[in-house]
Amino acid sequence: MTDQQWEELKKIIAGEILNPMPIGFIIDCPWLPNWYGINIIDYFSNDEFWLQANLKAIGDFPGVMFLPGFWSEFGMCTEPSAFGVRCTFPSNEFPYAHKIINSVDDIESLPDPNPRTDGLLPFVLNRLKIAKPKIEAAGHKIRFAVARGPLNIASYLMGSTEFLTTMLMTPDKAELLIRKITSYLKDWLNLQMETFPSIDGIFLLDDIIGFMGEAEFKTFGLPYFKELFDVNVSVKFLHNDAPCRVSAKYLPEMGVNLFNMGFDVTLNELKQMTQNKVTLLGNIPPRDVLADALADEVIKTARELINSLSDRSRVILSCGGGMPPGVSTENINAFIREVRNS
Repeated sequence: MTDQQWEELKKIIAGEILNPMPIGFIIDCPWLPNWYGINIIDYFSNDEFWLQANLKAIGDFPGVMFLPGFWSEFGMCTEPSAFGVRCTFPSNEFPYAHKIINSVDDIESLPDPNPRTDGLLPFVLNRLKIAKPKIEAAGHKIRFAVARGPLNIASYLMGSTEFLTTMLMTPDKAELLIRKITSYLKDWLNLQMETFPSIDGIFLLDDIIGFMGEAEFKTFGLPYFKELFDVNVSVKFLHNDAPCRVSAKYLPEMGVNLFNMGFDVTLNELKQMTQNKVTLLGNIPPRDVLADALADEVIKTARELINSLSDRSRVILSCGGGMPPGVSTENINAFIREVRNS
């Protein structure tokens, strides 16, 4: 993000209304490589392809906030890899992290990763170090420390069903696992901030909170997210495009001030749930409209979203979730035009 975009983002979070309304998208490996014209494995393994794909996005859609911006990642394998999981990288499909915990008894012996040396994390940082001069020459800076959330990582280490069952059947083991992962994530986020002083935001992604009841969320989610977001940065960004009605009212308590949701809840509902204390990034349907519909339908849906808002403050227009595979330049431009003409 440019300095101007970053200042505008902070103004939006503070409640200032911008005209035209701001636009932002989360972009990473599900969309960017194929849109740029390369396979996903090329995007992961060639730093120049990765850089040029990101530069093309900011060049083709000027003024759009791309979040987190120049995201150095290896899909869902990024953070679990430091624990020693086996990672599978198909040529043009999303990578997959294989579970490493086969019994709750394995949790105690789980290693404590060193983000400076373990798994794919050194490659994530080194890619950014190499690209930093060109990123800054393009007028942008590295703004966010990024990580999947502790519950998301736990689900990859032991399987989603197994992890959710462990929370109910052996809660002490689940808490031990989440504690280990949270400590690791704090080290990883701190390392990113130490490496790049331009970072002034934290971005966590965790859909597992969408599959928990309120009691479970308050025990296994809320305290750990509060701990992770308890950092002196301007932007505290959470993505959860699974159901969010259980957890949304706790977003201010978690410390979150920017939230990307799915599309099963309206922005007006979320404003009520969060007492309009959280900036919302969303939320036209990502696949069925932004990716699969014709441009006219994108325009119609964007117009309906804008007209539905009871309050335009603390809203950045986007899709509900990250940019999905297959979204065309035509549809993105249709969305941008409609927002800027509103």
